[in-house]
Amino acid sequence: MSKSPAPPLSRYRCAGDLVFTSGQLPRLADGSIVAGGIEEQARQALTNLEAALAQAGARLDQVVKVTAWLTDASLMPGFNTVYREFFAEPYPARSTVISGLVAGDVEIEAVACLTQGIDTGGAGKNAD
Repeated sequence: MSKSPAPPLSRYRCAGDLVFTSGQLPRLADGSIVAGGIEEQARQALTNLEAALAQAGARLDQVVKVTAWLTDASLMPGFNTVYREFFAEPYPARSTVISGLVAGDVEIEAVACLTQGIDTGGAGKNAD
């Protein structure tokens, strides 16, 4: 049985001062999904996101927008607990979608801005 070809996507793309990442799954270096519940999976997906940003020369504190997908709304509390380990106030703008996923229970993508002086307007106005 032959190995499947890599998916047709880039881990990240830059456009001016913006870095756009592809969705990061809770995969380990060997491609397997990390064992455990939402906390372990979220931590791995966010670690992978941090690594993708670093490859582009960006940091988590430069992230201005996050989109997260979870397989079930009941996973939100655990996801939010781990999310706070990686992001501090003012939190990035965020959308969270409940849907089926290719693998695991969480996928996370982000947009980071490489320039200084990011507008923090709207800080503290959390929708979820």
